[in-house]
Amino acid sequence: MGYLPQDFSEVFAFVACKRNRISLSLFLLLCFNVLLAPAVQAATQGQLSRSASYTIAFLGLVTLSLCIYLFVVIFQPERF
Repeated sequence: MGYLPQDFSEVFAFVACKRNRISLSLFLLLCFNVLLAPAVQAATQGQLSRSASYTIAFLGLVTLSLCIYLFVVIFQPERF
């Protein structure tokens, strides 16, 4: 049991450090997907399966993330 963190502050410190930005981004993307997928399923009035609504919500979040990234790259190219 020595591999498990003692409290959640260790987990957040690991995820929030600079070299783990990708893991933090993926975690937040999945959290937003869990919140957004039921809204997608409610908007379709049950015509889509649960997995299809999660997939559509995930694709929407990926599209939004790419739009934000490209917007930043276009207006602040010196950072990249």
